[in-house]
Amino acid sequence: MTQTFDIAIVGATGTLGETLVQVLEERDFPVGVLHLLASSESAGASVAFRGKNVRVREVDDFNFAQVRLVFFAAGPAVSRSFSERARAAGCTIIDLAADAGVPNLVPEANSQRLADLPTPVHIASPGSTAVALAVLLAPLREHLQLQQVTVTACLAISALGREAVSELARQTAELLNVRPLEPRFFDRQVAFNVLPQVGKPDTQGHLNIERRVVSELRELLDMPLLKVSVSCIQVPVFFGDSFTVSLRTGGPVDLAKVTAALDCAASIERVENDDFPTPVGDAVGQDVVYVGRLRTGVDDPDELNLWATVDNVRKGGALNAVQLAELLIKDLV
Repeated sequence: MTQTFDIAIVGATGTLGETLVQVLEERDFPVGVLHLLASSESAGASVAFRGKNVRVREVDDFNFAQVRLVFFAAGPAVSRSFSERARAAGCTIIDLAADAGVPNLVPEANSQRLADLPTPVHIASPGSTAVALAVLLAPLREHLQLQQVTVTACLAISALGREAVSELARQTAELLNVRPLEPRFFDRQVAFNVLPQVGKPDTQGHLNIERRVVSELRELLDMPLLKVSVSCIQVPVFFGDSFTVSLRTGGPVDLAKVTAALDCAASIERVENDDFPTPVGDAVGQDVVYVGRLRTGVDDPDELNLWATVDNVRKGGALNAVQLAELLIKDLV
């Protein structure tokens, strides 16, 4: 009989939490009892899992000793409030909103770090942008002498939660029906618009998410001195992050080797240059990072430019966390 694992998901009613439940079912993860947890405001709701409706319970009253594995998908404040309780109960933790200090892992980039971590294991599944970039760049490390990575990240609304998705839908409807627009979640119009920042910048003009991507990518690639420049913009897309990526290398780029490396990577789908991938129709709902428009610099053979897109909630969030869980349970048997 296959061993099963009792699991808790904190933040089960959010977009990311519900996608975690979906991915666990799709991948036939050996779940014994599934405990779905959320705030008091969301407790009492139900989420479908394996043909049944699982009732969501309040996290404040939960005894973490009932489970062996916990996913935290409710934001940094909730992780800070409850992760120590879960660790004290002996739980393995996969945190999708961890603060600095928790090791970030992406199976395609640095899964070897798992062997060196103390138990009970507490690891982080990094942000969607870092996940996508790590999946993309990991197979290129041995073919390119990476010196600098420059990224413009076009981020989907769904990263900000259901309220932001509802706001984009509402603004779109108001504008299409020629009604006065009243911004609520955002401080201005986001529908049919592009916002040049996601959140408030610090005194140096950088966003918290931009600094986070820089830190996470260096960690995931094990390249602490890698120069990384990130600009995050908010685009009026419900699901699916997209990126323009420019790589500065230590020598001329061999496009044949680059394309061969990408084609051999299990989590990458490369699109030939007579076409290009987009979030809608390609990435959303899929388990891979789509890559296209590969080319060297206009007048610089040491430069590689490309376009990538990924389902930010699925591949960039829930799937990465579940893949980490699949690696971890081998040591829990």
